[in-house]
Amino acid sequence: MILSGKEIEKNIGGKIIIEPYSKERLNPNSYNLTLANELLVYENDVLDMKSLNPTKRITIPESGLVLEPNRLYLGRTNEYTATEGFVPMLEGRSSTGRLGLFIHVTAGFGDVGFKGCWTLEIFCVQPVKIYPNAEICQIYYHDIHGEYEPYSSGKYQGSMDIRPSLMYKDYE
Repeated sequence: MILSGKEIEKNIGGKIIIEPYSKERLNPNSYNLTLANELLVYENDVLDMKSLNPTKRITIPESGLVLEPNRLYLGRTNEYTATEGFVPMLEGRSSTGRLGLFIHVTAGFGDVGFKGCWTLEIFCVQPVKIYPNAEICQIYYHDIHGEYEPYSSGKYQGSMDIRPSLMYKDYE
Protein backbone atom coordinates (compact mmCIF):
# COMPACT_ATOMS: atom_id res chain seq x y z
CA MET A 1 0.00 0.00 0.00
CA ILE A 2 1.05 3.60 -0.59
CA LEU A 3 1.71 5.70 2.50
CA SER A 4 -0.49 8.72 3.07
CA GLY A 5 1.06 12.15 3.52
CA LYS A 6 0.25 11.94 7.23
CA GLU A 7 2.04 8.59 7.44
CA ILE A 8 5.05 10.00 5.56
CA GLU A 9 5.20 12.90 8.01
CA LYS A 10 4.87 10.55 10.99
CA ASN A 11 7.96 8.63 9.77
CA ILE A 12 10.14 11.69 8.95
CA GLY A 13 13.31 11.55 10.99
CA GLY A 14 12.84 7.83 11.61
CA LYS A 15 12.20 5.34 8.83
CA ILE A 16 12.02 8.14 6.24
CA ILE A 17 14.69 10.81 5.90
CA ILE A 18 14.21 13.79 3.57
CA GLU A 19 16.81 16.53 3.99
CA PRO A 20 15.99 19.34 3.74
CA TYR A 21 12.34 18.76 4.67
CA SER A 22 9.53 21.33 4.43
CA LYS A 23 6.00 20.48 5.51
CA GLU A 24 4.67 22.81 2.76
CA ARG A 25 5.78 20.28 0.12
CA LEU A 26 3.87 17.38 1.68
CA ASN A 27 0.93 16.14 -0.43
CA PRO A 28 -1.94 13.75 0.44
CA ASN A 29 0.24 10.72 -0.48
CA SER A 30 3.61 12.09 -1.67
CA TYR A 31 6.25 14.75 -1.11
CA ASN A 32 7.55 17.20 -3.74
CA LEU A 33 11.29 17.15 -4.40
CA THR A 34 13.21 19.98 -6.05
CA LEU A 35 15.67 20.23 -8.93
CA ALA A 36 19.31 21.08 -8.19
CA ASN A 37 21.01 23.77 -10.29
CA GLU A 38 23.12 21.46 -12.48
CA LEU A 39 22.56 18.98 -15.28
CA LEU A 40 24.75 16.46 -17.08
CA VAL A 41 24.46 15.80 -20.81
CA TYR A 42 26.21 13.06 -22.71
CA GLU A 43 28.83 14.31 -25.16
CA ASN A 44 28.57 11.44 -27.66
CA ASP A 45 25.65 10.96 -30.04
CA VAL A 46 25.90 7.18 -29.68
CA LEU A 47 26.06 5.79 -26.15
CA ASP A 48 27.74 2.47 -25.35
CA MET A 49 26.34 0.52 -22.40
CA LYS A 50 29.69 -1.27 -21.97
CA SER A 51 31.61 2.02 -21.55
CA LEU A 52 31.62 5.02 -19.29
CA ASN A 53 30.19 7.65 -21.63
CA PRO A 54 31.67 11.16 -21.31
CA THR A 55 29.41 13.90 -19.97
CA LYS A 56 29.41 17.66 -19.75
CA ARG A 57 28.07 19.64 -16.76
CA ILE A 58 25.63 22.50 -17.33
CA THR A 59 24.60 25.04 -14.70
CA ILE A 60 20.94 26.07 -14.65
CA PRO A 61 20.96 29.85 -14.08
CA GLU A 62 18.37 31.52 -11.84
CA SER A 63 16.92 33.04 -15.04
CA GLY A 64 16.23 29.51 -16.32
CA LEU A 65 17.50 27.17 -19.03
CA VAL A 66 15.62 26.06 -22.13
CA LEU A 67 15.82 22.30 -22.67
CA GLU A 68 15.96 20.95 -26.22
CA PRO A 69 13.64 18.16 -27.37
CA ASN A 70 15.08 14.71 -28.09
CA ARG A 71 18.02 15.18 -25.74
CA LEU A 72 18.53 13.38 -22.46
CA TYR A 73 19.45 15.54 -19.48
CA LEU A 74 20.51 14.07 -16.17
CA GLY A 75 19.66 16.15 -13.13
CA ARG A 76 19.37 15.47 -9.44
CA THR A 77 17.20 16.32 -6.51
CA ASN A 78 18.37 18.86 -3.96
CA GLU A 79 17.04 16.52 -1.31
CA TYR A 80 18.87 13.60 0.22
CA THR A 81 16.49 10.76 1.03
CA ALA A 82 16.85 7.51 2.94
CA THR A 83 14.34 4.82 3.82
CA GLU A 84 14.08 1.87 6.12
CA GLY A 85 11.21 -0.55 5.71
CA PHE A 86 9.55 1.30 2.81
CA VAL A 87 10.06 1.20 -0.97
CA PRO A 88 10.61 4.73 -2.34
CA MET A 89 9.15 5.60 -5.75
CA LEU A 90 9.76 8.74 -7.80
CA GLU A 91 7.47 10.29 -10.42
CA GLY A 92 7.28 13.59 -12.22
CA ARG A 93 4.57 15.93 -11.02
CA SER A 94 1.47 16.18 -13.21
CA SER A 95 2.18 19.90 -13.73
CA THR A 96 5.56 19.09 -15.30
CA GLY A 97 4.09 16.28 -17.38
CA ARG A 98 1.50 18.69 -18.77
CA LEU A 99 4.41 20.77 -20.11
CA GLY A 100 5.70 17.71 -21.99
CA LEU A 101 8.54 17.38 -19.50
CA PHE A 102 9.33 13.83 -18.43
CA ILE A 103 11.29 13.81 -15.19
CA HIS A 104 12.09 10.21 -14.50
CA VAL A 105 11.94 8.37 -17.78
CA THR A 106 12.46 4.77 -16.65
CA ALA A 107 13.98 4.33 -13.23
CA GLY A 108 11.45 5.61 -10.70
CA PHE A 109 11.55 2.42 -8.65
CA GLY A 110 13.82 2.74 -5.63
CA ASP A 111 15.16 -0.03 -3.46
CA VAL A 112 14.27 -0.37 0.19
CA GLY A 113 17.29 1.01 2.03
CA PHE A 114 18.35 3.44 -0.74
CA LYS A 115 20.18 6.50 0.58
CA GLY A 116 21.21 9.50 -1.49
CA CYS A 117 20.08 12.17 -3.90
CA TRP A 118 18.06 10.94 -6.87
CA THR A 119 19.44 11.25 -10.39
CA LEU A 120 16.64 12.39 -12.69
CA GLU A 121 16.36 11.33 -16.34
CA ILE A 122 14.87 14.43 -17.95
CA PHE A 123 13.43 14.57 -21.46
CA CYS A 124 11.04 17.01 -23.18
CA VAL A 125 8.85 16.82 -26.27
CA GLN A 126 9.17 20.52 -27.12
CA PRO A 127 11.43 23.28 -25.80
CA VAL A 128 10.67 24.04 -22.16
CA LYS A 129 12.34 26.44 -19.75
CA ILE A 130 13.32 25.01 -16.36
CA TYR A 131 14.58 26.67 -13.19
CA PRO A 132 16.75 25.58 -10.27
CA ASN A 133 14.90 24.61 -7.10
CA ALA A 134 11.62 23.99 -8.97
CA GLU A 135 9.36 21.39 -7.34
CA ILE A 136 9.78 19.04 -10.27
CA CYS A 137 8.98 15.55 -9.01
CA GLN A 138 7.42 13.69 -6.12
CA ILE A 139 8.48 10.81 -3.95
CA TYR A 140 6.03 8.35 -2.49
CA TYR A 141 6.42 5.18 -0.45
CA HIS A 142 5.08 1.64 -0.48
CA ASP A 143 5.00 -0.79 2.40
CA ILE A 144 7.11 -3.88 1.87
CA HIS A 145 5.90 -7.27 3.02
CA GLY A 146 8.03 -10.27 3.84
CA GLU A 147 11.70 -10.61 4.65
CA TYR A 148 14.08 -8.47 2.65
CA GLU A 149 17.70 -7.45 2.42
CA PRO A 150 18.01 -3.65 2.46
CA TYR A 151 19.89 -2.05 -0.40
CA SER A 152 23.20 -1.21 1.19
CA SER A 153 25.74 -1.13 -1.59
CA GLY A 154 25.72 -0.71 -5.29
CA LYS A 155 26.60 1.65 -8.06
CA TYR A 156 24.35 4.49 -6.93
CA GLN A 157 24.04 4.10 -3.14
CA GLY A 158 25.03 7.21 -1.19
CA SER A 159 25.20 9.46 -4.24
CA MET A 160 25.17 13.20 -3.57
CA ASP A 161 25.80 14.17 -7.20
CA ILE A 162 24.31 13.40 -10.61
CA ARG A 163 25.31 9.89 -11.64
CA PRO A 164 25.50 8.95 -15.31
CA SER A 165 24.84 5.35 -16.23
CA LEU A 166 27.28 2.97 -14.61
CA MET A 167 25.92 0.00 -16.50
CA TYR A 168 29.40 -0.68 -17.90
CA LYS A 169 30.35 -2.01 -14.44
CA ASP A 170 27.95 -4.91 -15.00
CA TYR A 171 30.38 -6.12 -17.68
CA GLU A 172 33.59 -5.86 -15.67
